Order: sequence, then structure tokens, then C-alpha cells
Amino acid sequence: MSFQFTLTIMLYFQMVIMAGTVMLAYYFEYTDTFTVNVQGFFCFDSSYTKPYPGPDESSDIPPVLLLSLVTGVPVLVIIVGETVVFCLQVATRDFENQEKTLLTGDCCYINPLVRRTVRFLGIYTFGLFATDIFVNAGQVVTGNLAPHFLTVCKPNYTALGCHQLTQFITDGNACTGNPDLVVKARRTFPSKEAALSIYGAMYLAMYITSTIKAKGTRLAKPVLCLGLMCLAFLTGINRVAEYRNHWSDVIAGFLIGISIAVFLVVCVVNNFKGRQAEHEKSPIDNLAQMPMISIPRVESPLEKNHLTAFAEVT
Repeated sequence: MSFQFTLTIMLYFQMVIMAGTVMLAYYFEYTDTFTVNVQGFFCFDSSYTKPYPGPDESSDIPPVLLLSLVTGVPVLVIIVGETVVFCLQVATRDFENQEKTLLTGDCCYINPLVRRTVRFLGIYTFGLFATDIFVNAGQVVTGNLAPHFLTVCKPNYTALGCHQLTQFITDGNACTGNPDLVVKARRTFPSKEAALSIYGAMYLAMYITSTIKAKGTRLAKPVLCLGLMCLAFLTGINRVAEYRNHWSDVIAGFLIGISIAVFLVVCVVNNFKGRQAEHEKSPIDNLAQMPMISIPRVESPLEKNHLTAFAEVT
């Protein structure tokens, strides 16, 4: 009874954390709760005068396509992978490496297939929202300018008194262009598209590497994993090629996505490993359980002669 109560409490606690993460991501993404930092610029700075590439929907990798791949492909791969692993364990009667079936009430059972699938997909979803929060927080705090910022800003250089290139403009009302485009052009560091794409690719690559143990996959696994990573890197390169982000924005996004994926896989889901078999214990545990051996004391000849001489003197 106490185990079921603890399990229920932990489930509610995790649901609260997930709900809070989703709400924070929503406030960052769709509200003006957090004000973007207004960063200044130099007059006629060539780093920010690239042509406006148009809305994100006109990109070669539009947001709808990216989000569909980031959310759909991992879900499909994890469900298929866990189903195959579970069927193989049942067919080969490999119950030692199979997790236990939990009883959550008088009639409700959670088998290992459902447990592992929900756990891995839940952690992936949490990491997806966490990546979005980290990226949005960085964009709001830094307020870095996009390569096409001055194109959409349309500052009045005459009114601002730009007589030389080294003059720095800090006026928040210097732009005369579309306010929505100006605000969006101030949120580029780090790149959200780069972070989400590399997070999904890294998480899925580590899942494939750790879960698929079938023979004949020695070459298939690295090819599939490298293909996923290549698609993520192409997403970042496309952002730079279309003048939507700087290289620094993309690299920072890659670092955030990789860090979150590695942390969740290594520290939270333990490299997608199941219950450790009872006979597979660490060498330290085996050493601690070994019986102690008593070794008889051997008296050296020198010590014996010394004791004899001492007895004769006394």
C-alpha cells in the first residue's frame, strides 16, 4: 500500500513539473510577459544589412516541417523500438532484463512495454519544452540582432545623426519599420531551430545506439545516427544561408540542444537501460561481499633469535 501511495505521489509531482514547464514555454512563446532586451547598433553596420528573407513559413525548412519531424519521428521510432524489444524478450524468455509489471490498483497493471515507452517519450517531451525555454530565455536576455535587422528596422539615419560609421545608436525608438518584424529580428541568439533539431537528433541517436542490439546492425546504427545528425546540421546551415541567424546563434543552439539531450539520456533515463539483472553486480559490490580470509602469522627467524637472547639476559 505504501509503495502504491509513493508511486501516486511521484506521478502527480512529475505531472506538476511537466505542466509548469509547458506553461513557462507558452508564456515565452506566445505572450509579452518577458520583454526583449533592446540592443544598440552601429550606423550602417554591414553585419545587419543583409536582405530580408521573408517570413519563416517561406524558408526551405519551415517551422511546420521542423516541428513535425522533431515531434513525430522520435515518437514513431521509440514506439516501434520498444515494441520490438518487448516482443524479442518475450519470445526468447529474457525475463531477467525485463522490467517488472506494476500493480497500480485492484485492476490496473502497467507492463514493461507501456512503462518504458511512456518514460522515454515523457522525458523526450520534457526536454523538448526545456530546450525551447532555454532558447527563448537566451533570446530575451541577449536581444542579439539578426543579419537582416537594419533592413526591417529602417532607421532614419539623418534624424539619428549618423555622420560616421563608428556612431553607436542606443535609442529604442530608432526603427521605423514593422514593429513585429523588428522584435522578431532582435530574437536570434541562440537559434531555436538549431537547438530543437539537434536535440531531437541527439536523443534519437543515443536511443538507437543504446537500445538496438540485434546482429547485423553494426553499420546500420552509425549510418542512421549520422544521418539524423546531418539533417540537424543542415537545418543550422540553412538558417545562416538564408540570413536568418549568425553562425554564433546556430552554434549556441547546437550546444544547448546537445547538452540537454546528453544530460537527460545519461542522468535521467540511464542510457535507456532496463532493470539490472541480479547476477550483474559491480566489481565493488562483489568485493564487498567476499568473505574475509584469515592468514596465519609467520614468525621470522630474526625475531625468534632476538626473543631468545632477550630471555637469556633476563
